[in-house]
Amino acid sequence: MIIKQQQSGLSELDTPAAVSVIDGDDLRRSKPQVNLSESLGAVPGLQVQNRQNYSQDLQLSVRGFGSSSTYGVSGVRMYVDGIPATMPDGQGQTSNIDLNSADKIEVLRGPFSALYGNASGGVVNVDTQSGSQPTQLSVGTYYGSYGSFRNSVKASGATGDGTHAGDVNYTLSASRFTTQGFRDDSSARKNLGNGKLGVRIDDVSTLTLMFNSVTVDAGDPGGLTDAEWKANPTQSPRADQYNTRKTIDQTQFGLRYQRDMSEHDQLSIMTYQGERHTTQYQSIPMSAQKNPAHSGGVIVLSRSYQGIDTRWKHDGNLGSVPVTLTGGLDYETMTERRQGYENYTLDNGVPDYGVKGNERRNEKNTMWNLDPYLQTSWKLTPRWTLDAGMRYSTVSFDSKDYYITQGNGDDSGSTRYHKMLPMGSLNYALTPAWNLYVSAGRGFETPTINQLSYRPDGASGLNINLQPSTSNTVEMGSKTRIGDGLLTAAVFQTDTDNDLVVATSSGGRTSYANAGKTRRRGLELSLDQQLAMDWRVRMAWTLLDATYRNDVCASTSCTADEVVPAGNRMPGIARNMGYASLEWAPPEGFHAGADIRYMSNIQANDDNTAQAPAYTVTGVNAGYRLNWRDNWSLDLFSRVDNLFDRHYVGSVIVNESNGRYFEPAAGRNWGGGATLTYTFE
Repeated sequence: MIIKQQQSGLSELDTPAAVSVIDGDDLRRSKPQVNLSESLGAVPGLQVQNRQNYSQDLQLSVRGFGSSSTYGVSGVRMYVDGIPATMPDGQGQTSNIDLNSADKIEVLRGPFSALYGNASGGVVNVDTQSGSQPTQLSVGTYYGSYGSFRNSVKASGATGDGTHAGDVNYTLSASRFTTQGFRDDSSARKNLGNGKLGVRIDDVSTLTLMFNSVTVDAGDPGGLTDAEWKANPTQSPRADQYNTRKTIDQTQFGLRYQRDMSEHDQLSIMTYQGERHTTQYQSIPMSAQKNPAHSGGVIVLSRSYQGIDTRWKHDGNLGSVPVTLTGGLDYETMTERRQGYENYTLDNGVPDYGVKGNERRNEKNTMWNLDPYLQTSWKLTPRWTLDAGMRYSTVSFDSKDYYITQGNGDDSGSTRYHKMLPMGSLNYALTPAWNLYVSAGRGFETPTINQLSYRPDGASGLNINLQPSTSNTVEMGSKTRIGDGLLTAAVFQTDTDNDLVVATSSGGRTSYANAGKTRRRGLELSLDQQLAMDWRVRMAWTLLDATYRNDVCASTSCTADEVVPAGNRMPGIARNMGYASLEWAPPEGFHAGADIRYMSNIQANDDNTAQAPAYTVTGVNAGYRLNWRDNWSLDLFSRVDNLFDRHYVGSVIVNESNGRYFEPAAGRNWGGGATLTYTFE
């Protein structure tokens, strides 16, 4: 099977890789529809945590990749309707994902992820709904703890059935979310819009236009020390002092053209363009900024990005063997203007923090990647299938420094990375409902622009000595269809050279180093079983052992006390994760559900001297679904999360130099909402 995203999506049973597919209705049923963390607990190998901080996004990692990211998502490729939510440098974000109009989310883990190029320790692909007849209009509202509101509207429909020239389908969605926040200085406002318009040009071709826009205005409460977290998890002392906050404004467009060139050949061209503007105020004292090489406590970032992915697919035979070939060329580019300013002005010699002051940084960064790829699938016998693929990835980075003063020299620089990324898998269909597979592949992750920005020794200039990490993964798995359910198991080992890890994290600034060799190995189990009488049970378990295989020194010279010994656990990664849910969901009338999540302790630093303790939390929900007059439907729900009011850490800031590792999770919280839908007949 060709793994590159196709219109029909991935099959959980037949894809020879660890893959989970979450249906859009599951993302919305009895949920606030604000964060991915609400719905992805049933995916093994995926660790997604709500920081309770909308200025820094969710903390998301796959099999440990991305666990050290201090903001956004790194190490994992993300797509929305085929448009990368991950930039060419490997840094991505989840804030533009519209759960209100999502059709499904696919999470891909293991060797096949390498076919997506840079920073593909895993892949999260979001497809939004395509409109169809009859036309529907729905409005939704949600209200919850901490003054949280979410209001939304969605319209979808089509002219014709999509098979005739001129047929059009559309889905338009918009929402607004506001919250005062669980912690002090964590209030947020988020406006999100998403649209998709499809046109049947003729019998063999279609054109799809996609639009997405998001604005975020959020406070940044920052991390707490162990003592601060235990004393008062809602406090935010640095945010109070420095007025830390962040604003984001992003808009993007995409266009996909698909054409059947013949009975056996298909052409697909995807192109997109977007802009993102960010302003962030950090908690950096004036004393630190007195260093002439310091880039200040305010980040002002303007970024434009665009790309094109051209793909050809051929279905045919080589002798008596059915073969599918897919070849393509992926080009992505990003240009950003990054400026830094002091986060204060002086009033009679006293700093007034939270105000943009003098300029301390001004640079233009350009990054692009060019990746040709080829994938093949060979149906050797009715039971045996061989898949193989190759991607050659080139990533180029160039920085031009325009802020040159005494004590702050020219920090311009450039670098380029190349890597061949092969993979292969062999699948055996023991029965039509039971597949066994083995796969192997190589992936790599280049430093992001943020990781290149600061050197661990505190000196000025780019961290140009950073090298990309290279990972080799072997995986074996089993997938079994049991009635209306699916039982999956996967065991894997990933060995990484030059793993990118946090060297220091202080004052809102994080530097990175190459850790030498690391190893991730583990076991993933999942069960999604539909039972009689509208009952459904879902369970997942992840065992992940992630350790350093050699002594690690983050700087050019380390004392014995500064060396991280081989065998230490990699920080930010839980060794065990468990999830179970039971749901009763008839098509009409009362519905209810309960879920329980377990997370083992998480190391907060390389020395393994600080950790977030293990926790178990429970959530319950109930509601009523009413249909009347064949046109109207109303779905009411209420829910309580952290039912037993557990006191726990939701996420950690890896290697935070001041010991402010911990981002507390909310206590017992509640919410309720309603969705009203009218169907035009």
